[in-house]
Amino acid sequence: MSTVPHVSLNNGIEIPQLGFGVFQIKPDETKDATLAALEVGYRHIDTAQMYRNEKGVGEAVRASGLDRADIFVTSKLNNGFHAHDDALKAFDTSLETLGFDYLDLFLIHWPLPGIDVDFVETWGALEEIYASGRAKSIGVSNFQPSHLRRVVAEGQVVPAVNQIEVHPYLTQEEARAADAEHGVATEAWSPIAQGLVLDDPVITGLATAHGKTPAQVVLRWHLQRGDIIFPKSVTLSRVQENFDLFDFELSDADMGVISALDKDERTGPNPDEFNWIP
Repeated sequence: MSTVPHVSLNNGIEIPQLGFGVFQIKPDETKDATLAALEVGYRHIDTAQMYRNEKGVGEAVRASGLDRADIFVTSKLNNGFHAHDDALKAFDTSLETLGFDYLDLFLIHWPLPGIDVDFVETWGALEEIYASGRAKSIGVSNFQPSHLRRVVAEGQVVPAVNQIEVHPYLTQEEARAADAEHGVATEAWSPIAQGLVLDDPVITGLATAHGKTPAQVVLRWHLQRGDIIFPKSVTLSRVQENFDLFDFELSDADMGVISALDKDERTGPNPDEFNWIP
């Protein structure tokens, strides 16, 4: 089995750099998909309240026979619960739904800069959850550098991670630099741009050269630049393929030509403009 490297977060917690994401996996398929990933060797699962599949993640962890302490589980606050007391209640609901006593990481899912609740207030609620020990780490998701700097300046706890969209067509150099400046680890969602980058001639050429798939080349690029990733698939062969990243290495030249593909192209919403509440 491949040995997945770990990243040390700013509070000393270790997170596996490669995980399994359950975004867009149907609730009734989540247990089986997550259990399959755990059997392949994944020990880091990324879910969210918004995905409506936390229950399946919890069921898979219990069915796996693994110790809870050996599996790093992340969830995220749904957009409708940014008010302080609502955030506390929503976190309690997540623990109940998952069937856990704690989460390894809990994130504000979106900053929602246009709503009537300031995300710094929401961050205060997460700080209370962190102080209680029921979240081993707390962080943010989709925070632009301006959002992150406000949380760092006005909060008491520096976020452990910032989970943002990152892939070769959106390399996010400014956001990653802001994260690094504050000791915040960058997690990359949509690491293969929902497949958009996999037909790029640069990527396919490198895949041929290394005897790997285009997805493996892109995921390896993420790992070597320090991103924490959690690709998603419900296809077992793809889940296994995404885990098979540790028997080859990209050269500095390879890394450079992939990074040069950046075109500032998002597959998801712009966090400066996204204020959707379900």
